[in-house]
Amino acid sequence: MTRIEGHAGQQTIAALQQFGTDVMFTLNGAHIWPFYDAARDRGMRVVDTRHEQAAAFAAEAYAKLTRKPGLAALTAGPGVTNGISAVTSAMFNGAPLVVLGGRAPEGRWGAGSLQEFDHVPVLQPITKLATTVKQAELAGEIVHGAVTLAASPHRGPVFLDFPFDLFAPTEGEVPDGGADLSPAADPAAIDRLAELIAKAERPAFLVGSDAYWDGAWNELEAAATALGVPCFFNGLGRGMLPADHPHAFLRTRGVLKQRADLVVVIGTPLDFRVGFGTFGDATVAHVVDDESQAAGHVDATTVAGDIAVTLAGLANHTGDRVDHSGWLAELREAEEAARAKEAPLLEADDAAIKPTRIYGELRKRLERDAIVICDGGDFVSYAGKYVETYQPGCWLDTGPYGCLGNGMGYAIAARTVHPDRQIVVMLGDGAAGFSLMDVDSLVRHDLPVVMVVGNNGIWGLEKHPMQMIYGWDMACDLQPETRYDEVVKALGGAGETVTSPDEIGPAMDRAFASGVPYLVNVMTDPSDVYPRSSNLA
Repeated sequence: MTRIEGHAGQQTIAALQQFGTDVMFTLNGAHIWPFYDAARDRGMRVVDTRHEQAAAFAAEAYAKLTRKPGLAALTAGPGVTNGISAVTSAMFNGAPLVVLGGRAPEGRWGAGSLQEFDHVPVLQPITKLATTVKQAELAGEIVHGAVTLAASPHRGPVFLDFPFDLFAPTEGEVPDGGADLSPAADPAAIDRLAELIAKAERPAFLVGSDAYWDGAWNELEAAATALGVPCFFNGLGRGMLPADHPHAFLRTRGVLKQRADLVVVIGTPLDFRVGFGTFGDATVAHVVDDESQAAGHVDATTVAGDIAVTLAGLANHTGDRVDHSGWLAELREAEEAARAKEAPLLEADDAAIKPTRIYGELRKRLERDAIVICDGGDFVSYAGKYVETYQPGCWLDTGPYGCLGNGMGYAIAARTVHPDRQIVVMLGDGAAGFSLMDVDSLVRHDLPVVMVVGNNGIWGLEKHPMQMIYGWDMACDLQPETRYDEVVKALGGAGETVTSPDEIGPAMDRAFASGVPYLVNVMTDPSDVYPRSSNLA
């Protein structure tokens, strides 16, 4: 235990620093000034935003990028409620987000103080813990316990609010050390799964975010190589094997669904993104970081525990196995055929620009450690098809909650954590309306990023299905040809509008070279329909 002198805010920041958290994302409000005081005294960086939504999304992205707890400090009442969508996203993403809320004074509770609101009942359903800290001398211990909970599998957000009259001078203690590790799975269960894989004719791994949170990329490569298993990815699983690894596949999920006889889903829920756990006639196994994540709607062999340990156990399996080289070759042939088929789309010179052409130009310019952030519907769905990821933590999408508006917050965190990498935010024009004002935050904190807007003037994810189902659409149109680049310029950044395919690449080059927040506003074909085949419900 470390003794901390000062107010409860000092204990709080000291507790977070035990986990390696070194940035606070926030929007100023008097209820949370003691946290600023402590951050200033203890050397924690403070990055402020124009909306609490951006602060909370930035803290979630910090967690995704660093695998440490992300910290957002939100003032009382509307400050907290403005962050709720990001907190909910963190719950769905299994991200260790810590939200510190201000709170009206306890000594006058019920009298109608400014922004007097009981946040805890609102936050309880979307957090692992939501509570009010009422004992100043115990603040450090309470916060340390909450952060430990957030960062321990299955990870997720926690919320603590602090009455304004809690911050009188006091002393308290902060426990040493960080989060608990997930216990290892039953070795017998790992062996049974290894035997199942070894005996299968056409097994596959489908790898998701919880494998990334457990830091299991080396173990994944070892298991895939030792057992001869192809790997598919979603969420933060992308990049756990480089896109050009012989066992990594991006374009052949259709073959997986048609031909695999065993699919091992690793570290992701059996939700709409993976066909609700149905892969034709294949047997399904589910590897999870905690028993709470085991699917109840699918009859699947389940292994629960630290995913890195599970994968290491699979890699060390010494029994006989079926030769999977023919299965790998079949998938590789299909992968290369799909790659050849997509090439004309990525180079298309149609006068009405297709989103695929934008991704064709982007792919030529991305470095292997570039971080790509997705915020939107149909336009960023193309990113999932065409952006290749080579390192862990380089793909940041909204996750299964699908909440738009994460883009600027994620960008703020990405540039804060990685000042020397390419940071690219792919935005639908609808999504741009949620958060573009926080370009001001990028400018003020000198955080240059490249933003690309696919501007088709509609809510494409809604308009085209409504037309198909009803023969009409409603509330689906945006202002055509909106100059989102001029918004960025007005806020101190730079940008340009692109109206022909041959302008896209040079505009991206100027964006990457600019050294400022730069938005490339590409007018795209509103009649283009993303070829969606997933059942979202």
